[in-house]
Amino acid sequence: MSDKVTLEFNGNKYDFPVVEGTEKEQAIDIKTLRSATGLTTIDPGFKNTGSCESAITFLDGEKGILRYRGYSIEELAEKADFLEVAYLLIFGELPNDEQLAKFHSDIKKESHVDEEMKKILDGFPKSAHPMGVLSSLTNALIAFNPSSVNVSSESDMYHAIVRILAKFPVLVAWTLRKKKGLPLDYGDDSLGYVENIHKMMFKRPSEEYKCNKIIIDALDKLLILHADHEQNCSTSTVRIVGSSHAGLFASLSAGISALWGPLHGGANQAVLEMLEAIEADGGDTKKYMAKAKDKNDPFRLMGFGHRVYKNFDPRAKIIKVAADEVLNDLGIDDPILAIAKGLEKEALEDPYFVDRKLYPNVDFYSGIIYRALGIPTEMFTVMFALGRLPGWIAQWREMRLNGEPIGRPRQVYVGENLRPFVEVNKR
Repeated sequence: MSDKVTLEFNGNKYDFPVVEGTEKEQAIDIKTLRSATGLTTIDPGFKNTGSCESAITFLDGEKGILRYRGYSIEELAEKADFLEVAYLLIFGELPNDEQLAKFHSDIKKESHVDEEMKKILDGFPKSAHPMGVLSSLTNALIAFNPSSVNVSSESDMYHAIVRILAKFPVLVAWTLRKKKGLPLDYGDDSLGYVENIHKMMFKRPSEEYKCNKIIIDALDKLLILHADHEQNCSTSTVRIVGSSHAGLFASLSAGISALWGPLHGGANQAVLEMLEAIEADGGDTKKYMAKAKDKNDPFRLMGFGHRVYKNFDPRAKIIKVAADEVLNDLGIDDPILAIAKGLEKEALEDPYFVDRKLYPNVDFYSGIIYRALGIPTEMFTVMFALGRLPGWIAQWREMRLNGEPIGRPRQVYVGENLRPFVEVNKR
């Protein structure tokens, strides 16, 4: 196998090395392309361009494989909890009992959010989209934590990571409670990380909080399954913003804004909006399956298939089980969820969808679970951000520790050539 690629241009030949990853992925190293040849590449959306070498997440869309630091997503979802997975992603190894206990204890100590942050939250109307609120609040944390992170200090880096893992769930909970008109709540140090998130979000002022293990387990799995996904739009945004040596909180805020888009984190919100539209039109799933198969019909079935996974989404297999458990446990009679189950059944049995491997994906099932838990549709992407937080942190940390250069893509200019300026009275 050749360890180089030869490019021939204008009668000259240029050799470029081939880099091979630990999973046998190969890439052409073109760092010297422009200086050697005067050429750049053009790759809209960077679909064929590796922006970095990363040791965090391995994804094989053709085979339906997702691994964090070498551990399969299936095994992590079954055997680990979200805080263990966060530690794994950020620091590279699963924590032992002592490390995990310290990690959780340190997070609890940093969970207080300055009371003045409530004034910022009060400035938003109830109609504000929760993702805009969350991005603003995350950025506002910089004002209360103004010192930049010394990335050469393990202690400084650790404390910055612990601080955001502690405060971010509070911001998520406050964003939800603002939307619902509930008083803002702080956590309970006696609870686990995910259970505490659930309490902060849903505890009503007149009721005692009661833990439902099936719900907590489903939330735990959802957060784990969303924790990282290689160099997607929001993760790439976090890395490129951080490459300018912008701080961790500012980089995360940029990632939240990137995640907001309906082509990225807004996909599970789009699923529920589709289901609501079907219900408003009478709830005929067979009619909409026929529309989805009609190439001339503008209707698109949301939550089926995946731009990366060409076979099946391994996360969907895991969360489908959790979705069934939650719906069975809560016994919810919801026509929207009934439509979702009908679409799922037909897609899994219809040769058109089976042959094209258009299976329900993780966005489809996560939307079902979030609706069953009483989370407003506009909050779905916020929950995605909560799960993706450790992945963003891990990617930012890796980028800074690797000393990666500032991101600066090139372009191919297609505008006007040089032309003389014309005075305003002669135009």
